[in-house]
Amino acid sequence: MTPEQPAPSPRRVVAVVVTYNRLELLQRLVERLRSLPRLEAVLVLDNASTDGTGEWLASLPSHQAIPLEPALEAPAGDPTAELATEVAGLGPGPQVLGRTAMTNRGGAGGFHDGLAWATELGADLVWLMDDDGLPEPDCLELLLAHDGELDFWGPAVVAEQDPSRLCFPIRLPGSSRVVHDMASVQAAARDGLIADVVIPFNGVLVTAELVARIGLPREEFFIWGDDVEYLWRALAANARCATVTAARFAHPATDDLGTPMMFGRTTYNHSPSDLKHYCMARNNLVNLRAYRGNLHALAFVVKTLWFYLFTRPQPRRVGLSLAAMRDGLRGDFTGHRRFLA
Repeated sequence: MTPEQPAPSPRRVVAVVVTYNRLELLQRLVERLRSLPRLEAVLVLDNASTDGTGEWLASLPSHQAIPLEPALEAPAGDPTAELATEVAGLGPGPQVLGRTAMTNRGGAGGFHDGLAWATELGADLVWLMDDDGLPEPDCLELLLAHDGELDFWGPAVVAEQDPSRLCFPIRLPGSSRVVHDMASVQAAARDGLIADVVIPFNGVLVTAELVARIGLPREEFFIWGDDVEYLWRALAANARCATVTAARFAHPATDDLGTPMMFGRTTYNHSPSDLKHYCMARNNLVNLRAYRGNLHALAFVVKTLWFYLFTRPQPRRVGLSLAAMRDGLRGDFTGHRRFLA
């Protein structure tokens, strides 16, 4: 008779939230996360907010603020070991821990730092999200039902204003078809999954094993494209990626994303923000050249010129786009700084 084997320990799940000047939305999100028993900790990466976020985090009984230098150099006395002990012995509800950057490192820098921090604390699964999203109460449980089957997976990201439609349009795998509503997503799903499609970083789970294999997000991207690059890097490493259509993550919708162009034959991710557009043009060209090849990169250049010459004529945007793309080709990831206040 063989001795009875002890039950395996539950996988340790840690949430990472990146925030910048959205205190009310952050408070709403943290309240939701604190209600989820499967979470061991909530790590908040504050990108040098000026709206009282740092002060609010410091006021939480469970919070421990740790200043974070821009290059992620741990300050003297960084209590990483002590934090790991605290996380392991939590009471009801996850503990909230925070780090405040000295400068705004953007979403890319925040997720780079937060994912590194979570894995240092011994997380088996890291749940990544921006501050303006809100997972449904059962979102995490529905995702965890696929633990062991997938390496990088997330919920359907729906428009907070209208949960019947997607916040971000998605292209179905192996097809040129772009869908905008949940009905189309559910119809296309196989066993409740859309394989090889996930919308990082909006409530996605990633295993520590995959992070060890592919590394951290590209912090130099600042914003826009870091999420796509991480997904494409995961797919290139044969990671099992998917969207779980039953799980929902609400996010404010932006009407300019997926703007139709070329007589409705394709779409373009227009943003009125020069900062966002600069980073999108630079980072998207870099991603396409690295993962899809020069022809796809050239097609993106043509699309950008068409959009700002014919679809929404803005000659100044043509020059900004070309400057951003030139910087990307040169490997210069500093140009976005001129748009920061």
